[in-house]
Amino acid sequence: MSPAEIIERASEEGVLLALSPSGRISAKGQPSVLDRWLPEIKQHKDQIISELQLEKRRAKILSILRDNPEVNYAIDVVDANSDPVLVSVGIRKVATFELNIPKKYYDPFSLMELIGNNTGNKCVN
Repeated sequence: MSPAEIIERASEEGVLLALSPSGRISAKGQPSVLDRWLPEIKQHKDQIISELQLEKRRAKILSILRDNPEVNYAIDVVDANSDPVLVSVGIRKVATFELNIPKKYYDPFSLMELIGNNTGNKCVN
């Protein structure tokens, strides 16, 4: 099962998986159901954390687009000093996606220009 499937199936059975403020997995639900899911959660802990982080970044991009109806796209960078640089992008009514750009090639202005030239130039970042 993929991390996304684990999160979805556990949720269907009443187990809510989320990121704690410290970046760990928080699991809530009925104890008997949690006990059934804990081995699977533990076995795929790192992948589930990555999936939950991805969902959190995607939710942030969608929130930016929802709160700024005049913009066509949104960009969010987790840490511009990391290598690779993780960039979350949302293009209104098209897609959300992430880019892992090697730091030596990362240029935020070129990225904004590239996406803007193909989406109508209104951005929030």
